Amino acid sequence: MTALKSTTEPTFAKLGVRDEITRALSEKGIDHPFAIQELTLPLALAGEDVIGQARTGMGKTFAFGVPLLQRITAGDAARPLSGAPRALVVVPTRELCLQVTGDLATAAKYLTAGDGVQRPLSVVSIYGGRAYEPQIEALQNGADVVVGTPGRLLDLCQQGHLQLGGLSMLVLDEADEMLDLGFLPDIERILRQIPLDRQSMLFSATMPDPIITLARTFMDQPTHIRAESPHSLAVHDTTEQFVYRAHALDKVELVSRILQARDRGATMVFTRTKRTAQKVADELAERGFAVGAVHGDLGQIAREKALKAFRSGDVDVLVATDVAARGIDIDDVTHVINYQCPEDDKMYVHRIGRTGRAGRTGVAVTLVDWDELERWTMIDKALGLGSPDPAETYSSSPHLYAELAIPADAGGKVGAARKSPVKRRSTAAEKAGNSPGNSPKPRTRSGGARRRRTRGGQPATGHPAGANGTNIEAPAEAPSAPASGEPGPARRRRRRQRGGGGNAQDSGAKLAAQTN
Repeated sequence: MTALKSTTEPTFAKLGVRDEITRALSEKGIDHPFAIQELTLPLALAGEDVIGQARTGMGKTFAFGVPLLQRITAGDAARPLSGAPRALVVVPTRELCLQVTGDLATAAKYLTAGDGVQRPLSVVSIYGGRAYEPQIEALQNGADVVVGTPGRLLDLCQQGHLQLGGLSMLVLDEADEMLDLGFLPDIERILRQIPLDRQSMLFSATMPDPIITLARTFMDQPTHIRAESPHSLAVHDTTEQFVYRAHALDKVELVSRILQARDRGATMVFTRTKRTAQKVADELAERGFAVGAVHGDLGQIAREKALKAFRSGDVDVLVATDVAARGIDIDDVTHVINYQCPEDDKMYVHRIGRTGRAGRTGVAVTLVDWDELERWTMIDKALGLGSPDPAETYSSSPHLYAELAIPADAGGKVGAARKSPVKRRSTAAEKAGNSPGNSPKPRTRSGGARRRRTRGGQPATGHPAGANGTNIEAPAEAPSAPASGEPGPARRRRRRQRGGGGNAQDSGAKLAAQTN
């Protein structure tokens, strides 16, 4: 295992990366490789199997993406690109799938397939939560590189739409996250369909035993690379961390003040539940903040729309649950706010790892409610943060303003209420009209136009028509007279009165009728 910490800062060109890729990266302001990239590129470009271990935000995508693109376009006359998948990147979440696809497309901007027509290199994303047809069509039109989530990849393989027999490159990204999400069996099924004559790379923040076993099974003498000392801090050194003990009813007020801190940029607010995420997003929108929400009750299109708005800067606050935020990788997040205490130390590191990335500085604020104090104490002890008993803090506490550089005149609102983020998906009951906060419509006795009142087995006539064309019932105390001496209407009237309790006169009438 190579356990080194980079001390030099070479360029991509000096590491052997071809000009088309370095030019595309330079246009995005990426001129020098990060540590994981510097250590990985020489080995990966030489065709060796690699295990790359580094924390979130350390540049793992280009560590495998650059050698992947260079090797499949190296001009192998024996295996020219033909539109069939040549490289596969497996990722745990839809959000990460879209991000990796975008990063690879950026680096491949000036690359061509070189199969006689000089078409652009194609990178296709395959993930669940969207219709099959557009993804199948994209594969049929030609996909040199496929990025996908395990479930949808396996589905398309089994349906015969995705052929993996021509692969020469395989990457498993965020392998520990795929293990946590239960994707290991699907990954093993996918691996059985890929040729043994391939180059494999695995990237992960941690290396639990099942991932080590998987690597030994499908990789060929891989080199294990760490971009830093194994004893380095689990959290980013460039992230300044604050923790406050807060009351549940004051948390939104606290967040409103924190969002007005000087030099605050894009901010992620984490919650543990979907309902809390939507509630916080709605309340912040009412206070004038530009906010989006990402959680499991939102449809895939709504989630992608929120992420796109956050990346573009149309909204600068994103409220998310832990599960929905898996795979979201945005480099310019300045603040992370833990609205609810994370489940454990691993989740804490994962959350605050969204800021202080790529050499930038960041701020992480954790709000600990009274019933979360025991959980926070365990997190603090595991990470050695030195704050087992956070200071009790309110939205008016002077130390909050001083420590987070909040203007003294900051209040609970910043402007007029904005449009709330898209609401959660309707449940079956809501689609039937019983949405939360709305009482179900009472059933009318007449049943509208579908039920017509009859008298003596014949339709009642002579009633005035309503505005919508339906008949309006005549008052019960003024029934129309029967055409003959039939006792039908009388029997119906007695039957209705008996259901309401009846009286002695009705009972006598019934007895007389039975006697006759």
